[in-house]
Amino acid sequence: MTQPNDPNQQQPQHRQQPYVNQHPGYGVPGAPPPPRKKGRFVRFAGFGCAGVLGLVVVIAAVSASGDSDDGGDTAAGPSVSAAASAGADEDTSKKEEESARTGPVRITAERTEFSKTVLADGSGYTSVLITVVNNGDDEVSVNPLYFTITDTRGSKHTAELGVDEKEIDAVELAPGENISGTVTGKGGFTPKYVTYTDGLLGDPVRVDVS
Repeated sequence: MTQPNDPNQQQPQHRQQPYVNQHPGYGVPGAPPPPRKKGRFVRFAGFGCAGVLGLVVVIAAVSASGDSDDGGDTAAGPSVSAAASAGADEDTSKKEEESARTGPVRITAERTEFSKTVLADGSGYTSVLITVVNNGDDEVSVNPLYFTITDTRGSKHTAELGVDEKEIDAVELAPGENISGTVTGKGGFTPKYVTYTDGLLGDPVRVDVS
């Protein structure tokens, strides 16, 4: 039986646990790897985003520049086309005038007074006295509807039938024959030139109004 406080009795010894470093030094075998630093990754990520945004801005600028260049070319196109069209119209007018002087159908035109008929209404009219000469070898058809009058503002006027007493007749001119009469347009204007087309499908002949 164990006696309390018996000096001969061996007391149980408490073993002291050795001190273990809770955070072993890095590089020691078995130690966990050091934590990764996040600062460098954040910097790289920020740089990557900025680079992408910069690339988008550059692409947008190049695209806008391309659109601007295309717009400039498009704007220049109609001007060139208009100049070419004007040149073609001028060449056509010269050919028509030359035909009126030297072709088989010779035409003259001059301003004359309007002679009202009962078919004319109360509005104004403008008449031009036309003379047609057949210098060719074939018959030439003459009809008021084959004529148009162009005024000094560039407006074209078709013939108004039966409103002028001296209206040119619808006839067939034999070679060497001629006829005179008026062609009348509606409204008051200053006639610049008259255009005649034989049968509406032939070559036009243009003559200035004197």
